[in-house]
Amino acid sequence: MEYILFYTKQNCPLCDHARALLDLLRHDYSFRIEERDIYEKDEWLEEYQLLIPTVKIGDAELHCEEISYEALERALKNKTEM
Repeated sequence: MEYILFYTKQNCPLCDHARALLDLLRHDYSFRIEERDIYEKDEWLEEYQLLIPTVKIGDAELHCEEISYEALERALKNKTEM
């Protein structure tokens, strides 16, 4: 089963949208999501403050402006083909 890291924060409409896309993809792909609120650790806040939501699938890291259904699906397919 694939493991996805999802960097997010509360009250973030873009994060809500990204989460909805991930939930849609769960119908066709098997993966677990670990949500990480960037305010829980200083290093997460420093790295992702301007980039959330961020989704990490294997070596692929998609930031707020890159997240779409197609981009997430492509990253999942690339990871499963490895």
